[in-house]
Amino acid sequence: MTPRSLAALLVTASLILPALPAFAQKAGTTSTGTGTSTGTTGTGTGTGIGTTNPGTLGAPGSTGTNNTRTTTGVAQPIYLTGRVAVDDGSALPGPVTIERVCNGATHTEGYTDMKGTFGIQFGNEAGVFQDATDAPSRSSMSGVAPGMGGGSGGGLGSGGSSGMGAGGSPDRMLMNCELRAKLPGFRSQAITLAGRRPMDDPDLGTILMHREAPGEGSTVSATTLNAPKAARKAFEKGQELLKKNKPADAREEFEKAVQIDQAYAAAWCELGKLQVEFGDADMARGSFRVALKSDPKFLSPYLELSMLALNEKKWQETADLTDQVLKLDAFDYPQAYLFNAAAKYNMQEVDAAQKSIVEADRLDTRHQFPEVAHLYGAILQYKKDYQGAVLQYRAYLKMAPNADDAATVKKQLETLDKLTTAEK
Repeated sequence: MTPRSLAALLVTASLILPALPAFAQKAGTTSTGTGTSTGTTGTGTGTGIGTTNPGTLGAPGSTGTNNTRTTTGVAQPIYLTGRVAVDDGSALPGPVTIERVCNGATHTEGYTDMKGTFGIQFGNEAGVFQDATDAPSRSSMSGVAPGMGGGSGGGLGSGGSSGMGAGGSPDRMLMNCELRAKLPGFRSQAITLAGRRPMDDPDLGTILMHREAPGEGSTVSATTLNAPKAARKAFEKGQELLKKNKPADAREEFEKAVQIDQAYAAAWCELGKLQVEFGDADMARGSFRVALKSDPKFLSPYLELSMLALNEKKWQETADLTDQVLKLDAFDYPQAYLFNAAAKYNMQEVDAAQKSIVEADRLDTRHQFPEVAHLYGAILQYKKDYQGAVLQYRAYLKMAPNADDAATVKKQLETLDKLTTAEK
């Protein structure tokens, strides 16, 4: 489930916001009583949340809107910093490995210090720092990290080279890469490195790790391992066709895979996604349910069904499905907490909605879902915590300044600012 599909979904559902005091409504803001929406999912008389339009990046050798500069013939390094923490707040048992995963190949890039902080660098002058506290300044860093120069060894480039030495551009070479933490007994959030430029803010924020426990759900279906070779071949071909933007052909391959193996949960799920894309919601729902019957611990079908339910404003069904997701995996899907909060808020279970949105906010460390801040603000507004609501709405506008409902939220802020001023 991508941020794009999430944004497309949330602008079609409805969210009821609380009414403001009468004097505030007279100030020219949009009425927010029952039937009017300005929250994360509105289709009432208000507007739902849109997405942030990405800025234009500068071409190599020029200065773009993000002030990226590349000296002719010299690939500039990309420096990254961040912190690793355990999601339950407990201390790390020791240094954590920071690894880069590109097209399935894994490369160790460095380690955190005892406090969980790290600093690494990609590029022709890249260095790996074993302890972030010993990292030199950006201007003084030099040296070549193992496996990252132009010599032999596994890496990103052709001929066994990492592709980041002379003639290799780090931002291009990171196109299909993710950064994650590695520690036995834990699993980690992953940060996409695609699109990073040398002059981007190096701070990646916090990478959360979760202590693995028996009985948790999985992002990979166990039925995939048992699928016949012919079914797996059709499934893999379908995935390749999706990468080539050929959804109709991909659908045929997924249909072929489930005909060969009717218990192939991953194939049923991919088929269901394409059925949604082609407007066959009822068929998609059936495909997702077959996937769940084949593998009850496979999380993707639950999430897809919850999106369908949310889109149809079936709040109880949305709540039940996301409750099940969070029972199986309370770490990997902040959007499940977001959906859960939206459903329970619309069911007038505001305390339960607040509990879920707090978790969504905690887990969405890189703010992939600006809608979290919007709904959080709506919940705080409902509970008459106007100062808290203002902070959340401002955060939303900062993350999604070009959202379709940005003007509406700005008006809401003007009203709430008057309320907070009157309270002082």
